[in-house]
Amino acid sequence: MLVRIRFRPGPKLKRKLRKNQHVALAISALLTPAALMACALGFWRIAADLNLSRQFAIPFGFFSHWQVWLGFAALLELGAIALNRYGRAES
Repeated sequence: MLVRIRFRPGPKLKRKLRKNQHVALAISALLTPAALMACALGFWRIAADLNLSRQFAIPFGFFSHWQVWLGFAALLELGAIALNRYGRAES
């Protein structure tokens, strides 16, 4: 005796290619203010070198250079832009 069970076709599964878009948008929203703070530290260091402001908070070491802060700000903002594009993409 052979018993066959026939199932009706169910709803088709829809694959979501991009997961965690909401997480990407949240991190993107937090990276822009961080980039602004790094930019402010870079300009503070430039002003301190030109004797236009008080002494910079970090007088020695790697983070005492304005190039580091402005480069870090640029990288943070590029990351925020990339995550924002990823999060807003329609899929």
